[in-house]
Amino acid sequence: MSRASFNTTPSSSKSTAEPDVDAGAEQTRRTLLLGALATTACLGCSTQARAGEDPPGSDERPQKGDLLVFSEGDQEGKLITAADLPAGGPPVHAWPKDPNTSVVRSASRLNEILIIRLDPAELDEKTRARAVDGILAYSAICSHAGCPVTAWVKSDVGDKDVFKCMCHNSEYDPREGAQVVFGPAPRRLAALPLALADGSLSVAGNFIGKVGGVQPG
Repeated sequence: MSRASFNTTPSSSKSTAEPDVDAGAEQTRRTLLLGALATTACLGCSTQARAGEDPPGSDERPQKGDLLVFSEGDQEGKLITAADLPAGGPPVHAWPKDPNTSVVRSASRLNEILIIRLDPAELDEKTRARAVDGILAYSAICSHAGCPVTAWVKSDVGDKDVFKCMCHNSEYDPREGAQVVFGPAPRRLAALPLALADGSLSVAGNFIGKVGGVQPG
């Protein structure tokens, strides 16, 4: 709306043509102002879009030397130490984090990890050899349909607590290399080698086994 609309009674000291001139000038000023605001808004959107992009390396698989941080809960993003892992479970969900760039590799859900501390005496020989003070790490992605493995519950086929995918009830025993003990999953969870230094956990190598499911998730 032009300024002339708010001043419908011209002053006696002005000619009747002056309001039209003022209205034109005001309309031009408003058009320029709106154009500037729109340009500024677009620039702001572009900056926001760039800021929201995943940083380089965030979708890469865990790398040797990556640190491990909580992927959920009140401590999300904080480093995981051995003291954070309760003996006998439940597992902690984690992301790998590049120690040089501080980039958390959370842009791919295939990078989420289950970390658990168990009694070394309960582990089979091969699993015990890979454990660090009874601490083990496995992919948190079910090998059946690629759903997240979220539960730590009593097995349907025994008296031990196991990892469980609630999508199709596949169960994995971390004491035996996360082999399948129940459900349709065709293979064990991929294992991730760990290192422990001064109480902090880090990645010691690539995933052992295939990560993800054989069917679309």
